[in-house]
Amino acid sequence: MRKGASTLPVGDRRVEQPQLRARRAAAQLLDAARPRSAPEVVERLLAVQAQELRSARLAIRARSAWLTASDVERELTAERSLVAGWLLRGTLHLVRRKDYGWLHALTAPTQTAASRRRLGQEGVPPAAAERAVERIEATLAREGPLTRAELAERLAADGIRTEGQATPRLLKLAAIRGVAVLGPVRDGVHAYALAREWLGGELPAVDRGAALAELGRRYLAGHAPASPEDLATWAGLPLRDARATLADVDPDVPIPVEPPPRLLPPFDPYLLGWKDRSFMVSPEHARRVHPGGGVLRATATVDGVAVGTWSLSGGRVEIDPFAPLEPRHAAALEAEAADVERFEARVTA
Repeated sequence: MRKGASTLPVGDRRVEQPQLRARRAAAQLLDAARPRSAPEVVERLLAVQAQELRSARLAIRARSAWLTASDVERELTAERSLVAGWLLRGTLHLVRRKDYGWLHALTAPTQTAASRRRLGQEGVPPAAAERAVERIEATLAREGPLTRAELAERLAADGIRTEGQATPRLLKLAAIRGVAVLGPVRDGVHAYALAREWLGGELPAVDRGAALAELGRRYLAGHAPASPEDLATWAGLPLRDARATLADVDPDVPIPVEPPPRLLPPFDPYLLGWKDRSFMVSPEHARRVHPGGGVLRATATVDGVAVGTWSLSGGRVEIDPFAPLEPRHAAALEAEAADVERFEARVTA
């Protein structure tokens, strides 16, 4: 261990923070920008938080080279290789289409009670919620993919409450039930599709033990080093399941080089992949990255450490560093900013 280096606990060990950052960044494909397809990136990460479609696209950009936003949207729309649904932590995540079935089977049962409770808080009783799911299924079967606004219009015409958060809660219930997924992009908006049609068949029955084993294997591929506590936090599953899935943390592997400067979007997997974010966000800057209220800002990183935040408005990136940057780091982040602008400029959907 290097003299004076601070450490963090990972399972029953302590790991030097520079090593931890380098290994996790490499697992996350942040160690070098290489030509990779959007499905290849999502395959490695398993799931990318996607309540903001642009953020999910930009998370893929940070781990690839020369992709465009349109490339990602083509995978969602024409190729159908990627889909999104309320999976891990009861939050929208982008996954490979081939992974949706077993992830849904693993996580949907834990969300039903909370979904009913929140619909009740929105003034939608159980009978109306059931009618809404039936209406959503019939409408998507008849009309094909529709946006949230279009589905809200159909539900309201049927006398179902859509005000406030009722519509997204009802659409979430339809997804939990296996009726709908977020599939194609229409005019820049992520649209809902009938799950059995978009996925190519009914959601399969899944052995829970086998699904948990696959979850553990795939999680470590994109997040090692990690502990059962990290997996439980990331997946939103009981700690007992995570402990059974990861009997121990991953074995030691060669330490990769420090990752290059990166611009990571809001809700990036590097920010959300573990229980403790302090390995990459220092305590004095934590509130600037995570101010509360469910907000997690876009971050600029150097050597895997957050050194500022950034925003994208009108097609232009603005970086807000926490402190003056070394010229070489500032130049690297400006190059990243130019690449973000290039990536987003080619959106055609």
